[in-house]
Amino acid sequence: MSQILKALEAKKNEKVPAMQPGDTVNVHVKIKEGERERIQEFKGTVIRFRKGGTEESITVRRVASNGVGVERTFLLRSPRVDKVVVERHNKVRRAQLYFMRGRTGKSARLKQKFDN
Repeated sequence: MSQILKALEAKKNEKVPAMQPGDTVNVHVKIKEGERERIQEFKGTVIRFRKGGTEESITVRRVASNGVGVERTFLLRSPRVDKVVVERHNKVRRAQLYFMRGRTGKSARLKQKFDN
């Protein structure tokens, strides 16, 4: 039975590095418009990281124009995700950063984590 499940499991994307909640990432997503295909970047902070094999996903939040918050959830094993670039590791003490939804300005900043 486990061999059947492994055969159905999606392959892990090699262009997705290890990341944690609080990291600032740049997700490159393939967008299909008519017959053309292009890559769109979505840059923001990971507020949620769900592990779970094939259904592994991240939720990325960024503040768009006029202070409107935009969140997008990406399946990490999807063929639509071209690559993920981790730009900055931030120090957080929680697994889900939903409190960031209510923050604006200086209170919405996270401290950078430096590896010694």
